Amino acid sequence: MTVHIETEYVTVGGLRAYLARPAGGSPHGMLLLPMITGIGQQIRDWADEFARRGLTALTWDPWHGVSSDDTPAEELHERMTRLDDETCLDEQRRLLDHLLGELGCTRAGVIGWCLGGRFALILGGRDDRLANVVAYHPTVPGTPAPNHTVDAVEHTARIKAPVMMLYPGQDELVPHESFQRLQTALQSRETGPSIVHVYPQAGHGFSNRQWHGDPANAEAFALSWPQVLELITVTTR
Repeated sequence: MTVHIETEYVTVGGLRAYLARPAGGSPHGMLLLPMITGIGQQIRDWADEFARRGLTALTWDPWHGVSSDDTPAEELHERMTRLDDETCLDEQRRLLDHLLGELGCTRAGVIGWCLGGRFALILGGRDDRLANVVAYHPTVPGTPAPNHTVDAVEHTARIKAPVMMLYPGQDELVPHESFQRLQTALQSRETGPSIVHVYPQAGHGFSNRQWHGDPANAEAFALSWPQVLELITVTTR
């Protein structure tokens, strides 16, 4: 059966966001936290896929208007060094408020990729309203970047919701030691199931179809994505 969806850029308290939902809305929602691409084509495609599966998907815009669709990667990387953790988390919380308020969702989770994966873990540790937390190859380097003022490992240990974390064994940005700290934090929790995937031959950002010329990345995403979708479906119902 074809599900008709509505897609548009919206403004939420002065914040630009991308909204995709089944026609008429849905009580089941997800907050999407992009990778460095911002609200580029791939992130919009994922939001649209969630909408076709009956979810209201609201996507945070870290760059406030630009994305990989129209901006060189070098500029986006430079912008990333200027992100402020607390400002980003405040924006994400405001969008979650909107999902669970004006958009009419009764349950909502969060999914993030790369830089968004790190923020998903942190937001999960701060907001008990979340129904799930999914972190694709979260960018939590061994030595925190200068603008990483919030401890992702500490917040990961606080998450109450079910968590799925997906780690590529060939991650050149996140050493295995960092992954082990995150995994230990997850497994230290007294509540909330932990589902941890390790793809030994995949690289950082393997979900990005730009890197699917490497069969290890394409296979890792092909295996992981249906399981992510199933977790989201179960936990937001």
